[in-house]
Amino acid sequence: MSGLNQPMNFHDQIVGALSTVYDPEIPVNVYELGLIYEINVLPMNGIHILMTLTSPSCPAAEAIPSEVKQRLETIEGVGPVNVELTFDPPYTQDMMSEAAKLELGFL
Repeated sequence: MSGLNQPMNFHDQIVGALSTVYDPEIPVNVYELGLIYEINVLPMNGIHILMTLTSPSCPAAEAIPSEVKQRLETIEGVGPVNVELTFDPPYTQDMMSEAAKLELGFL
């Protein structure tokens, strides 16, 4: 059975790709920052990501979602990738992982 037929393995690859994308102003990846609200695997290994930014006026508002899409498209066998940006609910520091809070000195 190929790795793409194993949802957890594919999910792990998605998380791995997301973990290589950083907000240029914060030394923590978008996954650990809590900017990724949903990861949906679609038929034919398509991916839909629902994400936010730390602020609606984020200077990297166009660059970060675009980089997320590009990184996900590098996963072998991936289908169409869609990245949807939302600000509902608004981002708060509570959405960060403990590792991110530790890295940023919040713990």
